[in-house]
Amino acid sequence: MKRTTLSLLCISTLALSAVAQETKPDNSAKNERDRSSETKTSGDQSNSSEDTKTTADIRRAIVKDSSLTMAAKNVKVITAGGIVTLRGPVNSAEEKIKIEQLASAAAGGAKIDNQLEIKESH
Repeated sequence: MKRTTLSLLCISTLALSAVAQETKPDNSAKNERDRSSETKTSGDQSNSSEDTKTTADIRRAIVKDSSLTMAAKNVKVITAGGIVTLRGPVNSAEEKIKIEQLASAAAGGAKIDNQLEIKESH
């Protein structure tokens, strides 16, 4: 009985391991892109009171909107020099547009650079 249980456990572990290896995403291209100085990351957020207020206002507007998915609510909002950069994956073109509209309304005239990406459906 112990051998059978141990054998089943080993087979299950190997099977799960194989499945896990097949579903690993390859983010190499995105990681390389994010190392580029041309791509804004959270480290580029300005510490000026105006820029941090703009980012906070946009973040509040996004989180408050109940029509957005959790993926959309987790996008990066980076404000530096009065320019707001939106980055990250969203589930649909509608969410991409909605987030840009919310950002524009909350940003008080700041320029919006919408770099949001629509997730590929598998």
